[in-house]
Amino acid sequence: MFERRRIQASGDGSVRLRLPREERELLRTLPAQLRSLLDESPDDPSLERLFPPAYDDADSEAEYRGLMRDELLDGRRRALATLEETLDQDRLSPEQAQAWLTALNDLRLVLGTRLDVRDDELLERVDPADPRAPALGLYAYLSWLQEQLVEALEADLQL
Repeated sequence: MFERRRIQASGDGSVRLRLPREERELLRTLPAQLRSLLDESPDDPSLERLFPPAYDDADSEAEYRGLMRDELLDGRRRALATLEETLDQDRLSPEQAQAWLTALNDLRLVLGTRLDVRDDELLERVDPADPRAPALGLYAYLSWLQEQLVEALEADLQL
């Protein structure tokens, strides 16, 4: 689908970013959109995959959410802030790379839920005339970046 790698292991635990300006600009727009959704519409169904139930029992789940929801939200907001703050860098520390991984995954999950993406094969057969094609392309791009980031972090662990 995409040819040139954008994210690579550096061998010292950090991760190199080789994102063209256009891709950085695209990524710059996304955290604010997700943050707005988290802040203004916390019960939006597209956020469900970000906060899956921890318990089958309704009372236990309600107690868990009461105790953990703010902490989980804060972690997601911190990851989005790190993505925004480091977007123009050419290298990420291991901690920054982990935050990117969280932010990319959250963006993918929400977009995938909104698009009702269930199978990666769908992305290989997108009809350009489909009104969802641009959003599906964005989903594919975020998935591709996430895969590269996982591979880069894994490569540094194996050294």
